[in-house]
Amino acid sequence: MTGRLGLKRLSLQEANILLMGIYQYQTQMKQRCEEYLSFIGTLPQDVEVVNSVDSTVPEKPRLELFKHDCSSSGKCSEYSNTESSDDVGKQEISELSDGDEFHFYDTRQSFSEFASSPADPRKGCLNNGNEDHKSVESLTVDKAEKYMLSHSKRRLQLPEPIEKEKGVSLWSMIKDNVGKDLTRVCLPVYFNEPLSSLQKCFEELEYSYLLDRAYECGLRGNGLMRILYVAAFAVSGYASTDSRPCKPFNPLLGETYEADYPEKGIRFFSEKVSHHPMVMACHCEGKGWKFWGDSNLKSKFWGQSIQLDPNGVLTLEFDDGEIFQWSKVTTTINNLILGRVYCHHHGTMNISGNRRYSCKLTFKEQSFLDRNPRQVQGVVKDAGGSKVATLTGKWDESVHCVINNDASKVNSHGPHQSSGSTLLWEKNEPPVNPTRYNLSAFAITLNELTPELEEKLPPTDSRLRPDQRHLENGEYEKANAEKLRLETQQRMARKMQESGWKPRWFQRDSEDGTYRYVGGYWEAREQRTWVGCNDIFGNLSSSQKLPPSALYTS
Repeated sequence: MTGRLGLKRLSLQEANILLMGIYQYQTQMKQRCEEYLSFIGTLPQDVEVVNSVDSTVPEKPRLELFKHDCSSSGKCSEYSNTESSDDVGKQEISELSDGDEFHFYDTRQSFSEFASSPADPRKGCLNNGNEDHKSVESLTVDKAEKYMLSHSKRRLQLPEPIEKEKGVSLWSMIKDNVGKDLTRVCLPVYFNEPLSSLQKCFEELEYSYLLDRAYECGLRGNGLMRILYVAAFAVSGYASTDSRPCKPFNPLLGETYEADYPEKGIRFFSEKVSHHPMVMACHCEGKGWKFWGDSNLKSKFWGQSIQLDPNGVLTLEFDDGEIFQWSKVTTTINNLILGRVYCHHHGTMNISGNRRYSCKLTFKEQSFLDRNPRQVQGVVKDAGGSKVATLTGKWDESVHCVINNDASKVNSHGPHQSSGSTLLWEKNEPPVNPTRYNLSAFAITLNELTPELEEKLPPTDSRLRPDQRHLENGEYEKANAEKLRLETQQRMARKMQESGWKPRWFQRDSEDGTYRYVGGYWEAREQRTWVGCNDIFGNLSSSQKLPPSALYTS
């Protein structure tokens, strides 16, 4: 008995020594955390945002630090950098148990991660690169307590074609259609790319991060940088048109397209709302802004070229009430018969705002002797008509700006700009896996259809259009047959429209006004109840297939 009591006493003594050691270790780690907090407290807490134009200084953001209390119960408490160690509650040794866990965090490491995170408010006005602002779809914490970004993985290339594509005599198609409206001509899929015009509308939002930066600048009182980023965004929409020899599919009446890109922080929806004239309406929601508009694109053959004249107004509204509106410029596609096919954009784009600034962009018309094509020049003026900034660049490369300076001091003959200019936007690198259609890496993702997405889409979505899907898969004969069937069926759309057909998701403000999104699409998608959305694409039986020669008749 005496031996057993001695062993118990010895065990209790060892346990007390062990508990005392744990308590001392805990105390040391608390002191270490407090030393780090003291170090952080010596750093400036206010970040001064310099406004390069306005003399007013916006409200300074205040950094908040979070500290995890390493208590014996394993729970974490939240503290500011002004609290002292006396506020930290202590527990008795008797409350400790073998199952307790201790979590210690490096405060300096946490602060550095916070300061360099994409949410840094200064990046909206001071970052001149073209890196996209990534929104976090979900956050996971690994064993090292580091935040990892996760977002939807998009495809990097198109499917391998099943058939070998056959060329088509372009002259035989053009000679009978000079001066005619392209919307009335049934062209073979050889002249199409596997995208619809509704998807092309969304492609112009590839650089939507520019609008995110514009929103952030406006919140800090920098209205000039806001309109400069808006102007850069208006130019960036043309970047993907470089060396794109094929035209998109004309959507059917009532055809729709959705794009949910949480990694970019945007959600887009578009619908063909009129057949004659052909009008497409779109609506997009981003981080602090909304973008909408409609487009009536008129196109004509002129033998060696095609001219595209857009009619419609694009509207951008920020959450703080500032609104900008503009219209697109004319596009001409040249060398349809001889030479390399290329396009150029020309005309004047006026970006009007409801507050202090407005912008005028000039897309220079290209000539045969022009050694520096695709130039864009712009001027920003305040409410009094005074020039406060200039823009220069190329719509297929980049856009720079100079504030309170003359445009002649900026070298617009290439990417090497003067030291006084600021880079607003630069075109992304081409995809690793190029296609015959010369699609950008972003455009390659637009027509992707996964089984999970197919279950959520309405029967009117462009991804479900059979001729477009066959073209993407390289099934050219099926694509031609489906295209002819759908366009023949579409000739009934004018009678439908005259009989009182109305768009499902958009409504016109007035008889000659802009189409506005009425809401309800994403709610219907969540419930998967597509009331009023008919199967406009239908199915093609084998008996309906026509020989390819039938496609080339006028």
